[in-house]
Amino acid sequence: MENKNSNKKFTHLHVHSHYSMLDGLGKIDEIINKAEELDMDSVALTDHGNLYGAIEFYKKAKDKNIKPILGFEAYYAPKGRDKKDKNARQRHHLTLLAKNNTGWKNLIKLSTKSHLEGFYYKPRIDDELIEKYNEGIICLSGCISGEIPHLIKENQKEKALKRAEWFKSIFGDDYYIELQQHSKKVHKDLKKIAEKIDTKLVATQDVHYIDKDDQDAHETLLAVQTKNPIESNDRISLKEFHLHFASQEEMAEYFKETPEAIKNTQEIVGKCNVEITLGEDKIPNFDTPNGEPSQKYLEKLINKRVTDRYEKVTDEIKDRIKMELGVIKETGFADYFLIVQDFVQWAKKRDIVVGPGRGSAAGSIVSYILGITNIDPIKYDLLFERFLNPERIQVPDIDIDFTDERRDEVIAYVREKYGEESVAQIITFGTMAARASIRDTGRALGYSYGFCDKIAKLIPFQSSIDEALNSVDELKERYDSEDDVKKLIDSAKKLEGVVRHASVHACGVVISPEPLPNYVPLQRAPKGEDTVITQFENAQR
Repeated sequence: MENKNSNKKFTHLHVHSHYSMLDGLGKIDEIINKAEELDMDSVALTDHGNLYGAIEFYKKAKDKNIKPILGFEAYYAPKGRDKKDKNARQRHHLTLLAKNNTGWKNLIKLSTKSHLEGFYYKPRIDDELIEKYNEGIICLSGCISGEIPHLIKENQKEKALKRAEWFKSIFGDDYYIELQQHSKKVHKDLKKIAEKIDTKLVATQDVHYIDKDDQDAHETLLAVQTKNPIESNDRISLKEFHLHFASQEEMAEYFKETPEAIKNTQEIVGKCNVEITLGEDKIPNFDTPNGEPSQKYLEKLINKRVTDRYEKVTDEIKDRIKMELGVIKETGFADYFLIVQDFVQWAKKRDIVVGPGRGSAAGSIVSYILGITNIDPIKYDLLFERFLNPERIQVPDIDIDFTDERRDEVIAYVREKYGEESVAQIITFGTMAARASIRDTGRALGYSYGFCDKIAKLIPFQSSIDEALNSVDELKERYDSEDDVKKLIDSAKKLEGVVRHASVHACGVVISPEPLPNYVPLQRAPKGEDTVITQFENAQR
């Protein structure tokens, strides 16, 4: 049913979450809850150069019956992603949204290549990649840092027109000229360009935080990012802009002179229909001798190795093996067991220390016979059903420990066996815990380390700031009586739980039957490491 006030109905198509590292403040839940509060039935996520939050956002938006629009704000290199000279640090912003599943796959490829091929201070794409991976993608011309607004500001209006014509030639009716309330100085020229190339206008807000009163907290976050105190004149500041999650009424008022830019957000919403299938198992085929079916080969291995574990193969052992193999056949996980036992055996043959196996995997006699675990489930009366159950089919959880000193050798073996493009380690995100948020916020606000450290140490480990205020009398007393303590804690609460950095999961590795960018976006590990990692935590898909 069409909204009675459809000309004022608005969807945010340019939104940054805290996955825009130390630049966006809002968490995924907060973004979705705000959209729901403001009676918006759709919202986009467009973090800087990455898709970190895409699956979390997709799932949580769906749970709230809000249409998720997946995208990211790309860094665009006008001179080419391969240029790494000093001048090539220049880059522009470009807003990309997935129309359909093809577009979603192309966003994954663009983000992956921007990191693996175009990274120079930031992950960058270029004309070549846009020409190759544009299908199914809607392109907005970008914020004030976009190429078209930049050229207008540089008084290169003819070049701005030619570049807009090029984007229009690539994306056709899926190219829109983006207007933002804080880029009004170039609106007149942007509108002229839109008219000349016969493309539509669309209004966005460039959301970086949720509520208007989050602006000071966002400034603190930027100060944490740049390691400069709030009072520094040299630090990055966005205080002149209003980057909150504005209501439909506010946006309609901001763009009352161009109501079509508001209306066109709904045209874009109508075009965007990505449906991601979650929970599907993507397990590679194990390369068996002579192409033998994996289940049959698994059974052969069990029959061959059972006597390595048991001097006498009793009826109880035979029945248990038969039952477990039957469940493995029914659930289709033969390849999984073969893959795991292969790299475990490879490690053991090279005297790489392997743990005995932890968790529910210890309840599997198949795992025990294959050498994956070293605990006899028959001797200790351990249940297989806790590990693998046909009534609740999910990938078996086998916790395997390799010695830290030689774990890299095992990962290198897996990469060689299954292909560089099909193996990656998993990203993990560090968030600001209560104590860290106090220290980071205090540094940004210009308080002494000693003062901040004393306040931080009043917060028990694993406790939130609010929990500590309710349980630690000294903290509550100082909060109620000292203005500086109250200011510090109130500011830190806004930053608590915000993603601070990405790193490599200590032992998580994902193996795919196809090149991983067919499923998940990739990047290199932070801090100059050459390790390739997923952009999704726990490789969620």
